[in-house]
Amino acid sequence: MLAVGCQRVRSCQGLTRRGLLQVGASSVLGLSLVDLLRLQANGATPQPRAKSVILVWLWGGPSHLDTFDMKPAAPTEYRGPYVPIATNVPGMEICELLPQLARQADKYSILRSLHHTSNDHGIAGTIGLTGADSGATSLSGQVLPGSLQPNHGAVVSRAFGFQPTQPRFVTIGGLLHQGKRRISGDGGGALGTRHDPFRVDYQPATGLRIPQLELADGVSASGVESRQQLRNALNRLAGRLNDERVIEQLDEYYQQAYSLLLAPDAHRAFDVSLESNAVRSRYGRFRFGQSCLMARRLVEAGTRFVQVNWSSHVEPIEDTGDGGWDMHDRHFQQFQDRHAWMVDQAVSALLDDLDQRGLLDETIVIVKGEFGRTPKINGKAGRDHWHQCYSALVAGGGCRSGQVIGASDRKGELPVNRPLTPADLFATAFGQLGIETAQLTGMGLTPQGETIEELV
Repeated sequence: MLAVGCQRVRSCQGLTRRGLLQVGASSVLGLSLVDLLRLQANGATPQPRAKSVILVWLWGGPSHLDTFDMKPAAPTEYRGPYVPIATNVPGMEICELLPQLARQADKYSILRSLHHTSNDHGIAGTIGLTGADSGATSLSGQVLPGSLQPNHGAVVSRAFGFQPTQPRFVTIGGLLHQGKRRISGDGGGALGTRHDPFRVDYQPATGLRIPQLELADGVSASGVESRQQLRNALNRLAGRLNDERVIEQLDEYYQQAYSLLLAPDAHRAFDVSLESNAVRSRYGRFRFGQSCLMARRLVEAGTRFVQVNWSSHVEPIEDTGDGGWDMHDRHFQQFQDRHAWMVDQAVSALLDDLDQRGLLDETIVIVKGEFGRTPKINGKAGRDHWHQCYSALVAGGGCRSGQVIGASDRKGELPVNRPLTPADLFATAFGQLGIETAQLTGMGLTPQGETIEELV
């Protein structure tokens, strides 16, 4: 084994070696992450600090000034009606509508200087989910040049290998849209459709739904009594389809359908009804809360990347959406009536639950949207799109907590300290998972972003 480089990062003990970039037997020449993990288990390379990622995706763009980067000294037309409250970390303050998260600030860090290049939901969503705008589709339907990059969850799926008995990458919630147009970047991209997420949805009234396994003519995998019946149903479906993307996925669907829905115990991770009433109530008896609970169950069962979509559409219910964060008008009323307390309850429960079960140290939790909202309040008591500066919450997975990284100016308009990008955030997450440059280039991907050293 020839070591061709190393990466040094800051830890509580100072500068330490985090990982060797290797050739010879590296993934560039055929060594997969599974092989690397085997070497790590034998002490040949440093152990990853994290096993899984939960991305809580606040689709539509939450306001940083009304959550994690308040500006009480800014002019009235900027600061909004809420006041900051102290957290359990001295000097760190967040919005008064997030009291449960305020009591857990020692479990997370706040990034206050995220930024990127687009105010368009579709393009910004692609940047947030893949790290780049190449191949992104705007609201008008314009496709940006370049090859669409895989979702971060697909990269993790590829790195750890397809596993039919336990999907590596699961998305909880519907397909992401702005208006009636689906965004790009929520699947496998260049890594192929087998690394698309295993999609599920949960509604309190109807329970678990798995859209991928709803087959033709009303046949669903959950209603199939035998392995052969399921195979026959999929074969009939393949015979009527010319879509290569669908046909390519059929075998994987067959394997996962049988493993997850026909095997007696395999689907238990998706079944939140197995939790106690107290736990379910702690997360909240609403879709987002129960989805966060399912995310905890999934990582506990071995899923490597779970994306929890707050909503399918960016628009709030009042604008014919399904509760998204894109509140151009009536922002404050909607925020305090629904969004703030739901995020506070569900995310604080997730952090608490992971911590109590000993899972937080090995699970990175990221809470963010595709951008922030305008620091200056518009004439409709709303806030518009703002990609120039916004915030995110990062917890667990060996990441340092109880700190604020980066800063915005006095009105929350631009970063003035430590500008960061979504690619930086996920480069850091990949590093904590043990996915280094050699593995990414071995997948045919160009590594993006820089490690946020303050986190690791």
